[in-house]
Amino acid sequence: MKKQIPVRQRVRQILLVTSLLLFPVTMNYLSPYVIIDGAIQGILAASPIIFGIQLLSGLVLGRTFCGWVCPAGKLQDLCADFNNQPVTGRKIDWIKWVIWAPWLGTFIFFMIKAGTSIVVNPLHLTETGVSVDSPLKFVNYYAVVLIFLLIAGLAGRRAACHSICWMSPFMILGEKLGSVLHLPRLRLRAEPEKCTNCLTCSTHCPMSLPVNEMVKASHMENSECVLCGNCVDSCAKKAILYRFGQAG
Repeated sequence: MKKQIPVRQRVRQILLVTSLLLFPVTMNYLSPYVIIDGAIQGILAASPIIFGIQLLSGLVLGRTFCGWVCPAGKLQDLCADFNNQPVTGRKIDWIKWVIWAPWLGTFIFFMIKAGTSIVVNPLHLTETGVSVDSPLKFVNYYAVVLIFLLIAGLAGRRAACHSICWMSPFMILGEKLGSVLHLPRLRLRAEPEKCTNCLTCSTHCPMSLPVNEMVKASHMENSECVLCGNCVDSCAKKAILYRFGQAG
């Protein structure tokens, strides 16, 4: 008998699929290219505004965007039928920071250079409101899709989230800042006394985290956790729970 998917995970999948279907509309609003193209011209496009919102959301919601609504996340999940191997050791986590730091630095440089002449235009390169509205833009769209599919297909579960994602650092920094400010946020809580060491939580983690070890240590904090809740919903003994509050 096929195991029934928990309601929470069904809702999450609906949100992810919807986000993926809308990606031709939203791509430029999440684009690492549009932000730089706009900055060079002294234009504040929609993408830096979205990234700022992600930073702020990280204060209380961590990386829920990655686990619940990211179209690139769902793209990679589709590769599970071809390569569902965990990204062991996750030695590629640092790559995204090497990409992110100079990219963000370039944006800041051109914004400072523009000074008081900065123009806010959320529809920069997206005049119709739809990101993919011409044949040439479809080429860009499919190139982006192919990159994420190839990385996940070759390297394993959500490998692009670990390696090239330019959005996750904003939410990771938001989490860190929230912790420094002692703000309550959505997080996971472990009850290790309930754990039977079945390893189901680690098996179901899309981010290849050692969840079982985290439960046994009663320490569920990990910057790569996207709060998808797979571990919560797959644990028959309810040894992992969602909670909203401060660490500890």
